[in-house]
Amino acid sequence: MSSVEKKCDKREPFYLSPCPKSKTSAEIINEARRSLRVVSTRRPFTPKDDQRHLFGQSSSRTADGRPPSAFSLYARHFEEPDSRPGSGKRLSPLEHKPKLPVAPDDDPDAPPSLPRPPPDPLQHRRGSGSRPRPLKSAPPTGRPPARPSEDHMKRRASDCAELCRPAPCGDGNAPLKGRSLTRAQSQGDCETSGPLRLVGERLSSRTSCPATAESPAKSSVPAQGATDLGGGEVKDPLEESVFWETQIAPLLQQLESDPQDGAAGVERLCGACRRLHCMLGQADLLGRRCGRRGVLLRALFRLIDVGSARLTLELAELILALSVSGNNLLNICKLVFKISRSENNDTLFQNNSIVDSLVCVLRSEDVLPAAEAALYCMGTLKFLSGNRALLRALVAAGCVPALLRLAGGLTRDAPPGHAHFTVSGHILVQLTATLRNLVDLPEARPPFLSNQGFPALCAVLRHHHGDKDVCTNAARILSKLSSYSECCTALASFPGCYGVFIELLRKHQKKQDLVLRLVFTLGNLTAKNADARERLWAEPGALDTLLGLFLSYRGPDAPPQGPGDPPRPSEREDVLIKLIRVLANLSIHPAAGTALAADGQCVELLLSVLELRAVEDCEELVINAAAAVNNLSFYREEGSSVRARELAVAQLMLQLLLSRSRAGMLEATRVFGNLSQSRTVRDFILQHKVHQFLVTLLDSKSPDVCFSACGVLVNLTADRDKRAPLREEGLIQKLLECLRDLGPEDWQLAGLLCQTLWNSTEDGAALCYNEQETASLLHLLTLYLDEDVIHQWHAGEDVREVQRACWELEFLPVAQRLRSRIQSLQEPLGGPC
Repeated sequence: MSSVEKKCDKREPFYLSPCPKSKTSAEIINEARRSLRVVSTRRPFTPKDDQRHLFGQSSSRTADGRPPSAFSLYARHFEEPDSRPGSGKRLSPLEHKPKLPVAPDDDPDAPPSLPRPPPDPLQHRRGSGSRPRPLKSAPPTGRPPARPSEDHMKRRASDCAELCRPAPCGDGNAPLKGRSLTRAQSQGDCETSGPLRLVGERLSSRTSCPATAESPAKSSVPAQGATDLGGGEVKDPLEESVFWETQIAPLLQQLESDPQDGAAGVERLCGACRRLHCMLGQADLLGRRCGRRGVLLRALFRLIDVGSARLTLELAELILALSVSGNNLLNICKLVFKISRSENNDTLFQNNSIVDSLVCVLRSEDVLPAAEAALYCMGTLKFLSGNRALLRALVAAGCVPALLRLAGGLTRDAPPGHAHFTVSGHILVQLTATLRNLVDLPEARPPFLSNQGFPALCAVLRHHHGDKDVCTNAARILSKLSSYSECCTALASFPGCYGVFIELLRKHQKKQDLVLRLVFTLGNLTAKNADARERLWAEPGALDTLLGLFLSYRGPDAPPQGPGDPPRPSEREDVLIKLIRVLANLSIHPAAGTALAADGQCVELLLSVLELRAVEDCEELVINAAAAVNNLSFYREEGSSVRARELAVAQLMLQLLLSRSRAGMLEATRVFGNLSQSRTVRDFILQHKVHQFLVTLLDSKSPDVCFSACGVLVNLTADRDKRAPLREEGLIQKLLECLRDLGPEDWQLAGLLCQTLWNSTEDGAALCYNEQETASLLHLLTLYLDEDVIHQWHAGEDVREVQRACWELEFLPVAQRLRSRIQSLQEPLGGPC
């Protein structure tokens, strides 16, 4: 980017214009002519919490009012079959006895079953000899089976191809016939090299042999569809029974009989769990569709006491896939949470698909009945998101949209006063902390550009405005996202955010970390978006709230400094830095700027910072205050408090100009550019020898510094009594050198240099320039006014339009007039520029 384009976002030259220009090319030049500058700052620093707890040490929650982070869990804590409550009804014996060899199963996780009437005897006659197909519907409650992500599906398919192989029956001479239970791949289950083969219409006379990991599949038959009458594929119970005996039972026996000590034993158990998961997925028996789900769950629960973190994660993934609910769901989420508390176990989560299962738990339509389980599930994701190596895996699992949807659901279904409002607040603490870590990745930000991202966060802030933990985490998310242009634009376009921010600032003035991040976010919004300035200014009570914060945080708060440490702002000063930035950016809006310049309290607070703080102690604070004063000094209306105190402001800028801070010197020069439109301030500049310093600045060879210095010099040379002292300082020669060295790359600066040279020749060109200076000036002007030369210099398509517009509107008119004057060597007929 050229220096002209950089200056488009910074300032307008401060000089007495000879005549107003038409705005025919306003879209190109308008930004290049602005004197009001946007102020930037660094993002607040958030220290990392080294210990993994649900609520950190800085949490506002008391120990008695929050769930524990440490606990013990064993197999006995999971519900057994006899803990299932009865239905409360006595059933009469049935005359009809089913012929199916499947024994009723006590499901430790199932809700009470409702009594069923005996089947219609006529049903048997309609089948023309075929076997009746009783329907086994899923219980009315419980979670659906976890729907894996795309990456999860690929990993599971790869594992299944290696681990899940259907076993042969008998001696291999009697192949199984009938319908495969393989579910369509489009349903998200894993696939293998061949579908599992089960008995169809009739059972073979041979008995199936147990399947082993080493038994390869010899043949397979194509899968056929099954009737779907209740949201899932309905299986023939007889086929399921054979599948259980031939495929599942041997694996369960292996799980119960395998030695459970040592790494080799744990490895075998983990492999058996993966094979079991794949087989159940292939047969579409995950969720609550398996007839012997209770037997399966009891076998898995007993393995929890092995105590291996790796095995526990394999068990947890399978148990969650079986759609447990109630106390069992809570205990599984607690177990996974307990494992995730140790950073040493993070590698286990990298090699496991448990993250997909946890995200599926949080995607539930109604999470409030299992709120405590969701809390520990969220706590796990929060811990894992603290490891940068796992961030991409979490984002790939769809974590960000799932969490935003969950946040919206909690604020909608558990408003203030709701029975679950407290626990939803606990969940939102973990949720917002997780999002805070995830948004560091670029691929995590697109969901916030949609209609659900920022409105969901603002709804969280609105409903939980009294929860410091939730508000601080949400403010950290917003401060991060607002640092990126697209996210900042999306947030600025949501009108509801400004009222929420102002209300939080009003309510939590003493909560420094929250205030810091909110004002930083407001500073980003007002720096990059004109609509944001207008909306913030129109928000009722916005100015009073901002000035109230200024009064609260302006007191001294010197941080402890070690010997040789560089100066750094204290926490209170950091709030002031961000707050003054908001005022400076807000003042770019004409209505806001005029009102702020006329507000005596605002001007007094800014000047007090310049009076009481040395630039060497806190440079950023002083520079931001000077930038705000610069923006306010642009407004020259009669009621301006800056104009009423212009000499006091000039004295403070003189101190800053003479400091060792280059940034402070540049900012003070800009303020003098506005103030020097007053004759009183111009006299002050000459009286205190400021003009000598300004002429010296022309040697800097920096376009920004020369531009600011010329902004003051062009105003000084408008006074006849100040031209001679400036010429004595070598002004003409330095202006020519700047025009020669910097003109071709910055036509706006070149035009300002020519206007200063024009004003310097008001006493006559022959008196102002010697022969060498006159020849040098004419040569430069002739060269710069040649359109062919300019076209060659700016041949790039990306800069040609801006550069040529600046050349035509900023440089060409005044350069032509100046060349005519020098060539004539006559007394000028016009007035000063």
